[in-house]
Amino acid sequence: MSNNNNFIENSPLTSIIILTHNALRFTKECIFSIFQYTKEFYELILIDNGSTDGTHEFLKSLPKARMIVNQQNKGFSGGCNQGISIAKGENIVLLNNDTVVTEGWLTRLLWWINHDHSIGIVGPRSNVIVPHQAINPVPYRRVKQMQTFASEWSKNHNKQGYEVDYLSGLCMAFKKSLIDIIGGFDEQFFPGYFEDADFCLRAKICEKKLWVANDVYIHHYGSRSFHINRKLQSEIIQENSRKFFHKWKMNNLDEIAKTVEREKPFNRERHYFPI
Repeated sequence: MSNNNNFIENSPLTSIIILTHNALRFTKECIFSIFQYTKEFYELILIDNGSTDGTHEFLKSLPKARMIVNQQNKGFSGGCNQGISIAKGENIVLLNNDTVVTEGWLTRLLWWINHDHSIGIVGPRSNVIVPHQAINPVPYRRVKQMQTFASEWSKNHNKQGYEVDYLSGLCMAFKKSLIDIIGGFDEQFFPGYFEDADFCLRAKICEKKLWVANDVYIHHYGSRSFHINRKLQSEIIQENSRKFFHKWKMNNLDEIAKTVEREKPFNRERHYFPI
């Protein structure tokens, strides 16, 4: 549960799910930022995908965190599905381990899905993210400056947001009830990339909106688990994009709206992914 004893009274439980695969320094910074800036009642669920850099030992040291240790890398989809399957929260947040959260981040994300029930999934603005969620360039160079920027940005864009065709998986918030409808993440997209677009597309087929909370900014270092091998990263993106476009009979991401209309209504046999 939360290390922060000042959580908002009577707030429903939120399950924050973080996958790790090495990159210990970034994982520490991410988790400590959650401890510092999260006022909601939450549980921390940590899925370690075969780390070899001391991540496992660090995660074990965290008070009251729930942990699953995979001897082999189950990928982003597999790890997320494991986390979701044991989550106790009414709300689910998937968060990359190379992010740094900011003051009010969860309060603002949850506000959107609680005040507009047509919104299925909500994501933040960030620096390293898909173009329609990106703020570039950013005016900071250090984390302390980033927090100041994020605070000012949130105040200046309070309760502003907009609908998009897909959201980045670096941070997604949704009701656990969405999983009952559309299922979890498609594990053919291994080890990562395009599973988030697939999840989003299935939510849209269910008439759920995908929403960018323009009043939430989260810093992202960017693909730290892949940094050791850029060639491998490129090959994985290429292969998973091929799988995604083949699955949905699409040529590019500009065809999402057309594809959603073609696929409606939601067909559980075709569109649901069991976890």
